[in-house]
Amino acid sequence: MRKPELLIPASSLEVLKTAVIFGADAVYIGGEAFGLRANAKNFSMEEMREGIAFAHEHGVKVYVTANILAHNRDLVGAGKYFEELKDVGPDALIISDPGIFTIAREVLPDMEIHISTQANNTNYQTYLFWHKMGAKRVVSARELSLEEIKEIRRNIPDDLEIETFVHGAMCISYSGRCLLSSFLTGRDANQGACTHPCRWKYALVEEKRPGEYMPVFENDRGTYIFNSKDLCMIEHIPELIDAGIDSFKIEGRMKTALYVATVARTYRMAIDDYQKGEDYYKSRIPFYKEEISKCTYRQYTTGFFFGKPDSNTQIYDNNTYCREYTYLGIVGKKNADGLYRIEQRNKFSVGEVIEVMKPDGRNLSVTVRKITDEDGNEQESAPHPKQVLYIDLGVELSEYDILRRKE
Repeated sequence: MRKPELLIPASSLEVLKTAVIFGADAVYIGGEAFGLRANAKNFSMEEMREGIAFAHEHGVKVYVTANILAHNRDLVGAGKYFEELKDVGPDALIISDPGIFTIAREVLPDMEIHISTQANNTNYQTYLFWHKMGAKRVVSARELSLEEIKEIRRNIPDDLEIETFVHGAMCISYSGRCLLSSFLTGRDANQGACTHPCRWKYALVEEKRPGEYMPVFENDRGTYIFNSKDLCMIEHIPELIDAGIDSFKIEGRMKTALYVATVARTYRMAIDDYQKGEDYYKSRIPFYKEEISKCTYRQYTTGFFFGKPDSNTQIYDNNTYCREYTYLGIVGKKNADGLYRIEQRNKFSVGEVIEVMKPDGRNLSVTVRKITDEDGNEQESAPHPKQVLYIDLGVELSEYDILRRKE
């Protein structure tokens, strides 16, 4: 039975380590240039080096995105960037532009290259083209059905891998090639600066009635006519594997550690459970659905996998995420007083019941017994985000455990 790779996004060094601990087989990250998430924190060369070393210590691969659609001004810098990556040692580059691909092959001839979904990979001839050019893997366009992916698999060499998005935000535009952001704000989505105007609220204006805004709405909250539901295929692991997909890719290089931990752990359990038997996997689907809903998400859809989506794939009434849990922090090392270090993300208090999310699938309900600041001064609550604290929860914790609170 084919066992696919689980590929998880990371926006920072902290999130990379979380992804590794919570079940990723591989992590994809962006450097400070040439990636399509310019607004993410992204990685300096030093952070990249540390993250790759950490991942490799745990048997996890790291792929670096360089998937902008390049202009002339980008080409010289791309060569210099790839020269720097020689010493950093990622396992692969993710590229969409043929010019950037050519430079990468010249500078890093032994580097594995994956072709980004931004390259509009919708047919097996495109896959064969990239294989002849030396690509190891091609990321399928999100507009493909499972039947189309199966046909691609039948018509490409066994050593050419298929990577496919199985979870996360969906773009309104074909393979992410959006002009809205550039037109409305001057920030080019294809250069990594998308402002996500598809999530904004819109109204109609009639030509001869300037200033009169007429909402088009399902209810009194307005209409978000471009706003897509999030993709979720946690109930369809057997179909994804049967289609011949080699790597299950999770979207979210701007997400929190809580999101990454939740999604990575749930898909890790689902993939591993399916290897034990399809009946066992199916019996656990209610648990996966419950767990996957504990991170922020828009309503879920299966996208294009089972054919062209109907109108129910769009969300017309609001742009808000569903959020059942609040992210409180990641557990660090224990100090001399037996308290665990955390860098707090949201407020919590002594006496409050919170939840510890363990990488092995357990969720522990605990009561906050004690909070101190870095100087050992006791506090009743932790009100300030990013504050370093030490806590006692009355249970043994491990580094990288996630703390969260049900809302």
